[in-house]
Amino acid sequence: MAPPPKSSANSPPRFDARWQARRRRAARWRAARWWLLLAALLAGGLLLARWQGSGGDWQAHDAGRFVLCGEGRGEGRAANCVIDGDTVMLGQRRVRLTGYDAPEIGGACEAERLLARRAQLALRDWLNRGAFELDGGADPPRDLYGRELRGARRSDAMGQEWLAEAMVEAGLARTTGWGAGEAGWCG
Repeated sequence: MAPPPKSSANSPPRFDARWQARRRRAARWRAARWWLLLAALLAGGLLLARWQGSGGDWQAHDAGRFVLCGEGRGEGRAANCVIDGDTVMLGQRRVRLTGYDAPEIGGACEAERLLARRAQLALRDWLNRGAFELDGGADPPRDLYGRELRGARRSDAMGQEWLAEAMVEAGLARTTGWGAGEAGWCG
């Protein structure tokens, strides 16, 4: 059997269907990649803006003593209480503290419920250590439950201490945001 004839300089190159399909996909990708990049940048910007509250408008807050909700809320009704590891009541306002996610008090397993209780106590202790700042300004963003979304930090001579970092470093919460995934509190 004779080998296939070699193409001469005058004959057109042969392109099979797979080559043509690959070329069409590459052209579609070149046309779409700028739109995809723009969409990714916009989504990242929205996530960052939501995480940071309303542009970093920080307000000092010295609310006095925090208790666990349900404790000391009888006749005198404590003004400030800790609902769980990432939610507090400031008077009549419910505030979801951002930058981390704590386990739920009514969690799916006993391990989650125990960790949630430890996170609740740690948040109470952090808030009771003294004055702190909340971001979000006078009109903070809200979640779908109507809670104010605010970050918390404390400043001192050593610098700033972020509540979210303290909770995550203590192993009582996980970070939130891009790539955080679901918390596996039970396993």
